[in-house]
Amino acid sequence: MKTLDKIPTGKIERAGKLVKTGVKIGGNYAKYYSKKLVNPNLSKDELNEDNAGDIYDGLKSLKGSALKVAQMLSMEKNLLPSAYVEKFSLSQFSVPPLSAPLVRKTFKKYLGKFPEEIFDTFERDSVNAASIGQVHKATKDGRKLAVKIQYPGVAESISSDLAIVKPIAIRMFNLQGKDSDKYFKEVENKLVEETNYILELKQSKEITEACAVIPNMEFPKYYEELSSERIITMDWMKGVHLSEFAKAGFAQKIGNKLGQALWDFYMFQIHGLRKVHADPHPGNFLVSKENTLIAIDFGCIKEIPDEFYIPYFELAKKENINSDEIFMEKLYELEILTPTDSQKELDFFTALFKEMLSLFTSPFHEEEFDFGSDVFWAKIADLSERYSKDEQIRKMNGNRGSKHFLYMNRTFFGLYNLLHDLKAKVTVNNFRQYLD
Repeated sequence: MKTLDKIPTGKIERAGKLVKTGVKIGGNYAKYYSKKLVNPNLSKDELNEDNAGDIYDGLKSLKGSALKVAQMLSMEKNLLPSAYVEKFSLSQFSVPPLSAPLVRKTFKKYLGKFPEEIFDTFERDSVNAASIGQVHKATKDGRKLAVKIQYPGVAESISSDLAIVKPIAIRMFNLQGKDSDKYFKEVENKLVEETNYILELKQSKEITEACAVIPNMEFPKYYEELSSERIITMDWMKGVHLSEFAKAGFAQKIGNKLGQALWDFYMFQIHGLRKVHADPHPGNFLVSKENTLIAIDFGCIKEIPDEFYIPYFELAKKENINSDEIFMEKLYELEILTPTDSQKELDFFTALFKEMLSLFTSPFHEEEFDFGSDVFWAKIADLSERYSKDEQIRKMNGNRGSKHFLYMNRTFFGLYNLLHDLKAKVTVNNFRQYLD
């Protein structure tokens, strides 16, 4: 794959890249509508494929938060056309890496030395390039290491990147009015945290030490003396990405073992630590030869405040969903319903969230839950399909819910998908034995 010697860092330069992408997309629409004149039944498949390819190509040269948003969207499998999901999911694994001279320059700036002066060996070609940084293999004093290097200019361009992406997201998620700003601010704050590698190192050590009690989970050791605000050094962990493991086929006993470890890992964080690894995509997990699960990236950590945690998990209880009075009270606490809603909006969104929450919290209503169940996933697909086409939703303000829903829903959606890939049957309250 071609390497990058330079990443556009200026606001005007980065916006210019996306303007060129916009021109290409305009051309794709013109081509689609001219073909539709000849064939009125033409589907949007080719248009979606062309647009997804052009948007991805434009974002991958920018790297950073614009590409990170594409990665986040790729996890929303039921939200986007499959062409976008397939293209955007490449941002988890497959983007052009930095060239060797740019890597050396980054080391000199942030650790004061070139990589060959710090490590016994350092591979000049990266083994993994993603949205915010890339990883190189290295060795020192007999230890095999993974060295993550952040792309230049990523931290500085977050605000301007999100301003460019914002109009697309507003249309896609039907956000209206000033209230939508709280969601973009939440994304911006989280992306700023993700570019702070000193914070990531601290969070990584805290969470991995706390979660060491969970069986069948492994974590790398982190090295402060070989890290800085733009470079993190940790143990090299051997294993295959969870997505590759799932595609290759496995005994159900192994799927259940890994799924239980994954479930306990997340529930322990949420209920015990009140903070959670909020980036559960397959690229952040490896499966070892011993069939243990390895978590390798703690850049995106979501803290869960009491004012959100308490009503959120009270709504996970079946008896509260079935009590109209309690259910409505919690919807107001979680900002799903607002004092300015009309009666029509109150009725509509109460019914909508009752159906959604009854389905998405159903794992918490059982002693054991089978995430491989086709019935569960068929219901999710049906719900997504129905509401994506509902004209009434399109006409109403989409600003629904506390800002904390953004990363909590992303966490649960990603977790459920990973458990589905493993076809895992889990014991729901097993994690409680590891809490203090």
